[in-house]
Amino acid sequence: MKTTPHYNQRKIVNDPVHGFISIPDNILFELIEHPYFQRLRRIKQLGLTSLVYPGAVHTRFQHTLGAFFLMGTAINVLRDKGHEISDSESTAAHAAILMHDLGHGPFSHALEQTLIESLNHEDISLLLMERLNHHFDGQLSAAIDIFNGNTDKLFLHQLVSSQLDVDRLDYLKRDSFFSGVSEGVIGSDRIIKMLEIKDNELVVEGKGIYSIEKFLVARRLMYWQVYLHKTALVAEKMLINVLKRAKELALQGNDVPAPPFLETFLKNRFCKGDFQNNPQILNDFTMLDDNDIMSALKLWQNNNDKVLAILSSCILDRKLLRIEVSDTPFSQEIIDTLKEKQKDSLKLSTEEMDYFVFTDHVSNSTYKTGGENINIIYKDGTTKDISLASDMLDHTALSKPVSKYILCYPK
Repeated sequence: MKTTPHYNQRKIVNDPVHGFISIPDNILFELIEHPYFQRLRRIKQLGLTSLVYPGAVHTRFQHTLGAFFLMGTAINVLRDKGHEISDSESTAAHAAILMHDLGHGPFSHALEQTLIESLNHEDISLLLMERLNHHFDGQLSAAIDIFNGNTDKLFLHQLVSSQLDVDRLDYLKRDSFFSGVSEGVIGSDRIIKMLEIKDNELVVEGKGIYSIEKFLVARRLMYWQVYLHKTALVAEKMLINVLKRAKELALQGNDVPAPPFLETFLKNRFCKGDFQNNPQILNDFTMLDDNDIMSALKLWQNNNDKVLAILSSCILDRKLLRIEVSDTPFSQEIIDTLKEKQKDSLKLSTEEMDYFVFTDHVSNSTYKTGGENINIIYKDGTTKDISLASDMLDHTALSKPVSKYILCYPK
């Protein structure tokens, strides 16, 4: 059986957002030291958003440590309010938040839509958690249960994954800090200080309602100003298309040079069962990071295939497609006209023009009602959903998904 060192490996990390972060437990320190976690240093939190906001080059490693810090703060607050959380439960909750992003690949969403088609990063995170649990001789079982919601203390799961979890509390504040978009600044300290528990679920004290209102407004603004910024969107769509083209060519037997671990996913279509039954596939995935994709783009910009070469060169040099945004879908007539207009100058076929002229839609809802809501608790013990408790937020507008349609084409 694996034994942990008898000495305390207490470490302190200096974080630009939260200040000093302590790592008080040996197993948590070992988890952070593991190669699966260290890989997150090589994956940017916001992908190609740095093409819009140059400062947004922070990593998923930084974000995960920030969420880890907020988890500790939240547990201390709840303990101070008289709620019993044992040391082992605290360690498990900390481990769960450390592992929540392990399944993210480079440029996560682009990867999920192209190289890995049948499972998302949450599925891969769980596979990696199970493998880590085996490595640590079952010491992470409670953490995995908390991550999945299989725990008597549901509020611990809600701290990891809910509409008011420490994941969101960190990434909004962190992404705002590094992008320079001040609209995303939230009072995470204030929100955590206002947390309470009722009927085994997280609630927020009544005097914290304004901080929650600010949190929801900040989330809405950050989505449309940063996460779904139109220039970041078109860059991601171009990356999706270049990976799609590379995989199409590789599956046809064409020469598409790439770093070895990336090449594995270009030349094969893997399903969830493949990941579960073939350990090597998951091993190869854990070796993928942003550097593989960028190295491949540098190789592909000189490829014989014009689509692959043009798209790769355009992403590297930030020569992005033009993008238009509309509240209504773009007609097929507009799309066909743009393709005909551009295909002669690019010397591409009609089918190849699909990579350069295309439409898509994006949507986001600030708050989802009917599930694990954010509930406000009043002094008399009654609770009310934030969408109904707030006199500032329109609960119908708050929960209604906002959809926008995009049209991309060469300038």
